[in-house]
Amino acid sequence: MTDKRHGVDRTAEARGETREQVLDRNLSELLQELRVVLAGVQILFAFLLALAFTADLDERGPFAATVYTVTLMSTACATVVLIAPVSFHRTVFRRRRKEQLVDFADRALLVGLALLLVSITSAVLLVLDVVLGRWAAVAGSGVVVLLGLVSWYAVPLRRR
Repeated sequence: MTDKRHGVDRTAEARGETREQVLDRNLSELLQELRVVLAGVQILFAFLLALAFTADLDERGPFAATVYTVTLMSTACATVVLIAPVSFHRTVFRRRRKEQLVDFADRALLVGLALLLVSITSAVLLVLDVVLGRWAAVAGSGVVVLLGLVSWYAVPLRRR
């Protein structure tokens, strides 16, 4: 926690802002990012819920049922984790806990993105398995996971 606080202080000093202004700006940026991510997660989740009632997953075998379950569960978990900062905010509202809220929301967004990458990859695997066959599905989902890991994690961490 001390390191985070020191980082906020350092940023405030470098930008000529108060700690509160830095935290307000950080929270605003996190909220914008969450809005973008949540829209996609909610659409995928709705599709998966509808799919359960329209697809014949039983007839597709255990592989399809397993991939569907992984996709559904990772999407549900991503949804819960990405919405968690809202609950955190409501719980600590007007208690002067903005720094803890920003720290929690930052971590929740990173975990939610990891879960979303699992969701997207497994959804691609599920669809491509039906459309193109197993090996093409594995290759296609491999491309998706590799692209996600590189663009969401490797490049930003390298620039850090």
